[in-house]
Amino acid sequence: MTDAPNAQSSGGFAPLRRPVFAVLWAATVLGNTGSFMRDVASAWLVTDLSASPAAVAAVQAAGMLPIFLLAIPAGVLSDILDRRKFLIAIQFLLGSVSLTLLILAHSGLMTVTALIALTFVGGIGAALMGPTWQSIVPELVPRSELKSAVALNSLGINIARSIGPAVGGVLLAAFGAALTYGADVASYIIVIAALIWWKRPPTAQDELSERFSGAFRAGLRYARSSRELHVVLLRAAVFFAFASAVWALLPLVTRELLKGDAAFYGLLLGSVGAGAILGALALPKLRTILDADGLMLASAILTALAAAALALAPPQWLAIAILLAMGGAWIVALTTLNATAQAILPNWVRGRALAVYLTVFNGAMAGGSLGWGFIAQEIGLSATLLIAAAGLVLAGLVAHRIRLPTGESDLAPSNHWPEPLLAEPVAGDRGPVLILVEYHVAREDHAAFLRVLNRLSHARRRDGAYNWGVTEDAADPEILVEWFMVESWAEHLRQHRRVSHADADVQQEVRAFHRHETGPVVRHLLATHGRQTPLL
Repeated sequence: MTDAPNAQSSGGFAPLRRPVFAVLWAATVLGNTGSFMRDVASAWLVTDLSASPAAVAAVQAAGMLPIFLLAIPAGVLSDILDRRKFLIAIQFLLGSVSLTLLILAHSGLMTVTALIALTFVGGIGAALMGPTWQSIVPELVPRSELKSAVALNSLGINIARSIGPAVGGVLLAAFGAALTYGADVASYIIVIAALIWWKRPPTAQDELSERFSGAFRAGLRYARSSRELHVVLLRAAVFFAFASAVWALLPLVTRELLKGDAAFYGLLLGSVGAGAILGALALPKLRTILDADGLMLASAILTALAAAALALAPPQWLAIAILLAMGGAWIVALTTLNATAQAILPNWVRGRALAVYLTVFNGAMAGGSLGWGFIAQEIGLSATLLIAAAGLVLAGLVAHRIRLPTGESDLAPSNHWPEPLLAEPVAGDRGPVLILVEYHVAREDHAAFLRVLNRLSHARRRDGAYNWGVTEDAADPEILVEWFMVESWAEHLRQHRRVSHADADVQQEVRAFHRHETGPVVRHLLATHGRQTPLL
């Protein structure tokens, strides 16, 4: 028993023993360090250009709004393009943004409008990169190490968060914004080199490979039909909408309540990052004490206490300690939600579904930042932070009743569906397709059968069906017919590939009610030529 903690610790760092993951992880830490340095420069520079809380909050929102608007299309692209080449192109875009910021800062031509516009373009790059970078993790480690890899990515981000703001604040105070932006440009060069070094196997393409519009619709169908994803999205929206108040107002809190300068602002952000590192290292132990819901509630309460404490204008040394604690709470909440989202998603839709999660996360952060900024402009910083703290505690207690999914289902493709019987080849774009599954079920078993079949309906919709129902034969009430519709023949064949082992288990529960010597009869009905409009 005494060796268990060491084994757990070793397991948590196991992905770093894989060279590709280790190199890309290290490059990401350096790249994120540069990004945090850039953000410190921009956040402080806007306070020199304008004293308006709304302007300060607008810069924060400009970096997050594109992620809210574009994360889902980015997720689609991450699922259908070569992710390595896509990431390289994104790094060039982000490097160009920082290079432009460098030139404007050095020449003295920077304005609030230019800063917001360039931050928005940088947000576009972040929107494209977020789901793509997260989607490559299952390619770098086996499934058994996936949660550890997700936790290490969160740890890496917060190592960068602890280093970047502190170094950025020092560079900003000593040499100005231009050199700080230059350091960020250099970080992108390192990330590009690492991505070029990674020899990713080419993505296999066949006649069932998805195109953008169809993949976009499939991703939205999945997000609309996944009850487990809905819970994660709701919990994320509630937490981050209130917690965003501290992030949005921290530059002004530093300047006005704490009487600090740019270097102290960087030190505060570095304290958040250091707290996040400590929180990530303590998370395995915390998971033995609290479940995911308990961790989220504890994070909400601790973050609320930090916001309330900052509202009281504490001494600078105490503010550093407060943000250290808040950083630990932040990483516990973020890692818990990220790991849960990764655990409940199958690989075929991972990028798109993670993009929906990032859309909600950044939408809550962007909307919260703007909202808290305007509120602070009307009632002041301290009152705003106190309101946000009270709201976070109340919302955390209410959301605690909505339990997070465990993410223990086997989502690997089962490939147990037989190939459809065809009289002749069917064109992939032909549709819609109506699938009928005929069951013989005893009258006394109907209620129980329909309860299980309703669970199966969620899987049908997640994997490609846009409509679903069940009917009873008027001539023989023991014959029940499940039906669902898919937009094309190719999409139905993709549906065959998407069915997971967990879904197969539910199908076995359904088939257990079938009272006939042969299995349920399955029919595939195709729309006739010239009538391609889906039947609803």
